[in-house]
Amino acid sequence: MKTTINDLSQHLIEFSESFVKKYQSENGHLPITEVDDQWDSPCTQGQYDPLMDLWRPVIIGDELCFSNVEQALDLILHKDICHYFSTIYSDSINASCEHGQLTLLFPWCKQDFDRLQENIIGHVLMKRKLKQSITIFFALTDDDDIILSLDNETGEIWVERIGFEPHKKVADSMKNFLCCLEA
Repeated sequence: MKTTINDLSQHLIEFSESFVKKYQSENGHLPITEVDDQWDSPCTQGQYDPLMDLWRPVIIGDELCFSNVEQALDLILHKDICHYFSTIYSDSINASCEHGQLTLLFPWCKQDFDRLQENIIGHVLMKRKLKQSITIFFALTDDDDIILSLDNETGEIWVERIGFEPHKKVADSMKNFLCCLEA
C-alpha cells in the first residue's frame, strides 16, 4: 500500500507535528533519542550531544506495504493499521487520552518497519493459537502487559492485556482515537 495522505494519515502527521512543537516549546530543541549507529533513520536531525541525537517524525516517502504479512497470514489487514504504520517514520511518541498515558509505536526506519512486520505476524499467530479475535497492536501503556490495539475486523480501538481478549473499547476507529489524543 503506497502511503497516501488520507484523513487518518493527515491526523497522524498533524499529531506528530503538534508533539514536536510542544516538545520544542518545553525544552528549546527537537526531541532527543539515544544514538544508535545500527538504526540509521531519516528522523535523525543531528547530534544533541555525544550520546543523544535530535529527531523529528518524517513522512514516509517509500512505498511500504503489508502484502508479505497478509500473504504469510492469509489475512487482509485493516486499512487503518496499514495507513497508521506507513505514514510516518518516528520514534515512539508519548501521549495521553481520557483513559491515561500511552506510547504510540511507529517504525523508525525501513529496517524497523521490517521488524514491526515480524512482530505483527507473531502477535497474530499468538491470537490464532489462543483462538481469539485478531487485533493489531499500535501503542503501549504504563502497564507492560496492557496494549492498545485495533480490531482487525471492525477497526475499533481496544485496550487488551497481552494474551487475552480485548476488554475495553476506547474508540470506534483509529481516526476517532487520534482526534482525542494530546501530545
